[in-house]
Amino acid sequence: MEIPKEKIVELLRERGQNDRADQADSELPDQVDPQEHAGLLSKFGIDAQDLAGKLPGGLGEKLGL
Repeated sequence: MEIPKEKIVELLRERGQNDRADQADSELPDQVDPQEHAGLLSKFGIDAQDLAGKLPGGLGEKLGL
């Protein structure tokens, strides 16, 4: 499952983490695979398992997954 980079950047901005959002925008590929890019996601404070798991109320739900 891949997630559009824009969704992750948007999530970071919603959290008020604009510096991280800018950095994520420049470092993440256009389509992010939570398992393959787990290290990068954790760098931005995002748990790849939350994304991949689509937990209710979790990040996956926020990203519309």
